[in-house]
Amino acid sequence: MSAEAWRLITDDGVSAAFGLAADEQLALQVGQGASAPTLRLYTYRSHCALVGRFQNMPTELNRDFCAGAGIEVGRRPTGGGAILMGADQLGVALALPERRSARSYQRSRELFARLSSGLLRALGGLGVEAGFRRKNDLEVGGRKIAGLGVYFPPPGGLLFHASLLVDLDVPLMLKVLHTPLEKLADKAVATVAQRVTTLRRELGEDISVAEVRRRVARAYAEALEIDLHESRFSREELGAIHRLERDKYASQAWIDMAPLKPDLSASVQVKTEAGLLGVALTLAGETIKSVYITGDFFVDEEALGALESALRWHTSRREALYRTLTGLEEKGVCLAGVSTDVLVEALVGACEGAKPQRRGGTGRGCFVNP
Repeated sequence: MSAEAWRLITDDGVSAAFGLAADEQLALQVGQGASAPTLRLYTYRSHCALVGRFQNMPTELNRDFCAGAGIEVGRRPTGGGAILMGADQLGVALALPERRSARSYQRSRELFARLSSGLLRALGGLGVEAGFRRKNDLEVGGRKIAGLGVYFPPPGGLLFHASLLVDLDVPLMLKVLHTPLEKLADKAVATVAQRVTTLRRELGEDISVAEVRRRVARAYAEALEIDLHESRFSREELGAIHRLERDKYASQAWIDMAPLKPDLSASVQVKTEAGLLGVALTLAGETIKSVYITGDFFVDEEALGALESALRWHTSRREALYRTLTGLEEKGVCLAGVSTDVLVEALVGACEGAKPQRRGGTGRGCFVNP
């Protein structure tokens, strides 16, 4: 039996609004049966800053810096966190005919694992062993190398988004994105660099984005057992994309849309027997959206990554934090010399520091916000 035929579309240097509109239009067409399933591999112009569907733009991005540096801003249809995209980040979009259902939500991890299988296979073929660990990230040795997101257009269909870090300008990213590390600015670059990796860093060589794209396309064809046929946007598709770009993704109403839940950051520093412990985090409602643990204590980086992974998208309730961290400690995942009680108190202190500051309007996201 012959493999299913899919379209493969590649383009480079697209604007924020066009890139997002093209992905949604593809998902709409595929969902309505007007197009074959499609894999799109592309890059944005350097640089574009994209926030997740449910994020508050002013909270996530330094808009003044973006405007001064000529960095376009946009809002994705997929959830997740703010990301910096450009010539060295490969955008991956899968447009599929799948429908939203309770089963989709119940098996979201399974869904992400299946749809990211091409990325995992491509990385493995390069000798980079990546794994699907957190809610929606691919990691190498505990460091994030790609973020994932899914969107179900109301008329039907599914859009899977991924951002693969071939390379990343961390200092620029920290100027563009607001992070809970801003109060720890002197260590911010080093701290983020410990938690994020890139393909070039892992390989120790300057692999081109074109070569990565070629390998990703081949890996998806093998992983999903499909035939990929190179395609281009038709005139009709481009017309629909430009309309969606104009009416939605380039409109200030969409870009500046204020979500429903507040999103505030805070940090604390605590002296411990092992040294100074720092906790910087961001809350989305009552949930810990992102967390960074810093200090001058000795710690295994993999254990630190596992702790931070377990705390992301975790309730801020004290008893739940204690239960999770105690379970990790029983498995040997802990900070040497820092007790679970001390770490819990630091986390609770940071959460309490953020709560009184809330004044309204932002949401949840965890796409690729290192």
